[in-house]
Amino acid sequence: MSKTTPAHDPSGFTLPDPLKLMDNLSKALQIGASLAQRMAERQQQQGINASDPEAAMKPVEPVIKTFTEIAQSYAQHPERWAEASWQLWQGYAQLMQNTWSRMLGESPAPVITPDRSDKRFKDPDWSNNQVFDFFKQAYLLTARWAHDTISSSQDVDEATRHRARFYFDQIANAMAPTNFAFTNPEVLKQTLTTSGENLVQGMQNLARDIEAGQGSLKIKQTDMSAFALGENIALTPGTVVYQNELMQLIQYAPTTEKVREVPLLIVPPWINKFYILDLNPKKSFISWCVDKGLTVFVISWVNPDARLAEKGFSNYMRDGILEALTQIEKQTGQHKVNTIGYCIGGTLLASTLGYMAAKGDDRINSATFFTTQVDFTHAGDLKVFATEEQISAVEEQMGREGFLNGKDMANAFNLLRSNDLIWSYVVNNYLKGRDPMPFDLLYWNADPTRMPAATHSFYLRECYLNNHLSQGKMTLDQVRIDLSKVKVPVYNLAAREDHIAPLPSVFRIGEFMGGETELVVAGSGHIAGVINPPESGKYQYWTNKKGAKSLDDWFKGAEEHPGSWWPHWKDWVKERSGKKVPARDPELGPLQSIEPAPGSYVKVKS
Repeated sequence: MSKTTPAHDPSGFTLPDPLKLMDNLSKALQIGASLAQRMAERQQQQGINASDPEAAMKPVEPVIKTFTEIAQSYAQHPERWAEASWQLWQGYAQLMQNTWSRMLGESPAPVITPDRSDKRFKDPDWSNNQVFDFFKQAYLLTARWAHDTISSSQDVDEATRHRARFYFDQIANAMAPTNFAFTNPEVLKQTLTTSGENLVQGMQNLARDIEAGQGSLKIKQTDMSAFALGENIALTPGTVVYQNELMQLIQYAPTTEKVREVPLLIVPPWINKFYILDLNPKKSFISWCVDKGLTVFVISWVNPDARLAEKGFSNYMRDGILEALTQIEKQTGQHKVNTIGYCIGGTLLASTLGYMAAKGDDRINSATFFTTQVDFTHAGDLKVFATEEQISAVEEQMGREGFLNGKDMANAFNLLRSNDLIWSYVVNNYLKGRDPMPFDLLYWNADPTRMPAATHSFYLRECYLNNHLSQGKMTLDQVRIDLSKVKVPVYNLAAREDHIAPLPSVFRIGEFMGGETELVVAGSGHIAGVINPPESGKYQYWTNKKGAKSLDDWFKGAEEHPGSWWPHWKDWVKERSGKKVPARDPELGPLQSIEPAPGSYVKVKS
């Protein structure tokens, strides 16, 4: 056999060229050493002392404190710890017995299997190969045991248990056997087949991503060069008809001869950019609304820098939604406007509605909320980042820069789904040495915005920490916000698998608004549940005309419908959109055309 000809065995694994493998491993180590040296030099240039124990410990202090509380709860009840330990060893013993049985040619049922949604162990070798099956089951047993042990801890509050589960899940996700070259059968086969070339390419990818992050790892999730705003993404024709420090107001060009009398204003989150609603013509909610005969306006928030550090929540209300309503009336002559608020844009919209109710301002005709929270009691894993200690640390950081860097918020969102949005790319980019495929949604996900320090601090404290909006204790421009005074009709869209605005939290909007609220629950999550055009034929949605006080009771009486909720919402908003009038060309309106959509604000990178 030639030295360069790989040998195969029946298991599907390949024997590498040993000289080539040694050469590639040496190259990978050299790249790693060079990368470590450059990072150390960069830290030195930035005045970061990597050997400072106090600085090194500060980020992990909340984790240590949380786990210490869990440990103390078991230290006070050693019998509970003994019982929990015995359960773990029983699982290990059963796994060892099954492993010996397989070696003797038997086929015992697995002790534990991954969740159906867990994509990490889809390679057949995770089940067919005894060694990798053992790694998988031992890992899953340990992870489940630790998760259950945390949940069963007593003498600690639920918030502490929640944080402990979240922190442990991040550790467990990082330590999964899928994330290491020699315990992942896919990576090991590729390493042997290519004699380690994948590891060399992976180290080069790692160096590239650290350089892109200016010393911090910025994992590449898609080919960013494959997309350009206004060229192959955010394509719906329109015009910027107004702008100020905080936003550009875009009016989209009609595609029908007649349109509905009442215009539509969309308020996106300022944490992300608005073009999630206009990714491409097939997935564009904005384009779909225009084609259904609506006059559509969208706020495109600025990507703020330190100059806007003092701009607060009230500024986003006044210079955002309220100013947009003023300009829309100038442009269309219509006093009434239907509105949509998405995520934190919906929280701002709800707050603005409370302010307008107190002021007797009746310009908003109806409100649609996409995955929006006004009560943060059940706000999910993001509450882990909303303790007094965590918020104070964020405020200290923002005090130095004047804003929260978009990548910091993106990292927090990625942690909510770390297996999908972090570790799958670690395996693909750095172990397999591959480049991710172009994907418009992930391009948008990697294009975050900064947030002014005052706005972000207010949001974290008033909503996540103190929950003042739902309690009627939030004030904007010295006006107390009482959502029960909001009488406009509400269409409340929740997503069943939402990890950012959880369904039990979004469900509660109707409890606080003073008018009629119609709840619709979409299948899938925070993005896919919303961006689900009818032509895709994906997912489903649920309605319940009678409503219910609890989420469980609501689903018991709910009707499931296949496909997109968009047509259902169209019928709802159509009833509140008035008669048909001649289409409104933004170029011919009273407001001056500033530039074509998607405008310039959205193109500013963080």
